[in-house]
Amino acid sequence: MIRINKNESPIRAFSDDTLKEIVLKSRFFEYPDEEYDEFIQAYADYNGFNKNQLSAANGSDEWIQKCMIALGSGSVLTINPDFFMYTDYAAQIKRSIHYVNCKEDFTFNLTDILSAMDELQPSFFILSQPNNPTGVLFSDEFIQQCSDKMQSIGGYIVLDEAYIEFSESYKVPKGRHVIQMRTMSKIYGFAGLRIGIVISHPDTIKLLNSIQHPYPINTLSLQLATHLLKDKPHLDEFFSYQRARAAQLHAIFLQQSDVINVIPSHTNFIMTYGKNALSLGRYIEARGFLPRTYPNNDTLKEVVRYSIATEDNLNHLAEITADWRAEYDHSIQSKLKK
Repeated sequence: MIRINKNESPIRAFSDDTLKEIVLKSRFFEYPDEEYDEFIQAYADYNGFNKNQLSAANGSDEWIQKCMIALGSGSVLTINPDFFMYTDYAAQIKRSIHYVNCKEDFTFNLTDILSAMDELQPSFFILSQPNNPTGVLFSDEFIQQCSDKMQSIGGYIVLDEAYIEFSESYKVPKGRHVIQMRTMSKIYGFAGLRIGIVISHPDTIKLLNSIQHPYPINTLSLQLATHLLKDKPHLDEFFSYQRARAAQLHAIFLQQSDVINVIPSHTNFIMTYGKNALSLGRYIEARGFLPRTYPNNDTLKEVVRYSIATEDNLNHLAEITADWRAEYDHSIQSKLKK
């Protein structure tokens, strides 16, 4: 079964020789003091940030958990659907979390969100940008108005940018109340190495790091990430590969958008929904690919989401999808003849 349900990279970023070289040089029997600082500088250099804006932890999950613990004592506001771990981490510490639900077409009403902020006065508002699972990139105006409203009530806005490298840039609001979260799990291909980055004002980072492990990321993860970030030509090429696979994936399903509901995506996955989408999803799974489904989620029960795979696997997926479409068209024609 080919896994296309977790939005991971289909390949690793290093050759066998490079990986062996990094591991053999690693002093993982020592605590990673210098390694952490080197990583922060390398990430800042590659992405155009000031290192004082950055901090790193054991995946974005740790940053979500820190937000739940450190950012005020009021409720949390998010949207539905969004990343399920927001709910899980709120539940772990018994923190109240509220949701603004999407419309039937999985879009959101900005007025409803702003009204919820006024009514609930949450300590922070968290959302993925682009959204997971829809893949939609919210507009600059949408994000700015949410940011302005949270600032006016003395709260924070947390922008979970796990997939931002697959999208065009957007205008990030300014202020100490703005927190960007990024990860090396997606386009960097480091899902198993657990590196999450937060970008914010130093005072806000200090608040988040009031809860901190002495060495949040292991030596090998830091050294592998630093090596990759410092090899700009290779990393640029690796990013291009990932984006090409995303475009290839999107094209497969957008070709079927006349018979299934497909949401154009700014990520390494694409979301489909409706009865025909479920039919296609079952057809694909029966032929060796495992997509993401949500049978126990009322909002997403008719959703099937697919993430990138290798070029060859996506070519095979395209063939399977074309076969399904041929069978679908034949069944429609047969019904019309009756």
